[in-house]
Amino acid sequence: MARMNRLAPVEIAYKNIRFLITHNPTKATFKQIHRGAEEVRYYGTTVVRVCEATYDTTLVEKEGIQVLDWPFDDGATPSSQIVDDWLNLLKAKFCEVPGCCVAVHCVTGLGRAPVLVALALIECGMKYEDAVQFIRQTCRGAFNSKQLLYLEKYRPKMRLSL
Repeated sequence: MARMNRLAPVEIAYKNIRFLITHNPTKATFKQIHRGAEEVRYYGTTVVRVCEATYDTTLVEKEGIQVLDWPFDDGATPSSQIVDDWLNLLKAKFCEVPGCCVAVHCVTGLGRAPVLVALALIECGMKYEDAVQFIRQTCRGAFNSKQLLYLEKYRPKMRLSL
């Protein structure tokens, strides 16, 4: 059986917003989540999971880290409800604690999670091409063609002009 290479978590920072993009922990690597709770707390206290659940959040939540489940299909783009929830979360978090960090993960950290971060950057005034390039500088291979087309057509409402 082929092993899947796991990418290291990537921090994306722009103006006064920060994100941690990571891959999906599994039951086999769950102890790493618990041990890594201190690192996640350094980054922030909210994790957004946009893939199917593969681990129990109980131990992480005991560490004071909130896990929000907003799954959407692998390789796909988020629903308008997920986009609204994501941007509302970010507006609240970044207004509450400027410079804080929100973690987001999908299975590999290359599609769904970077799309949400790109949306946030676009909502902060960055052009979509610049947002894609900015993320790809540290997250090589991020986005598929369907996601790129979605980001190109996305029209921001400047909901994150922080």
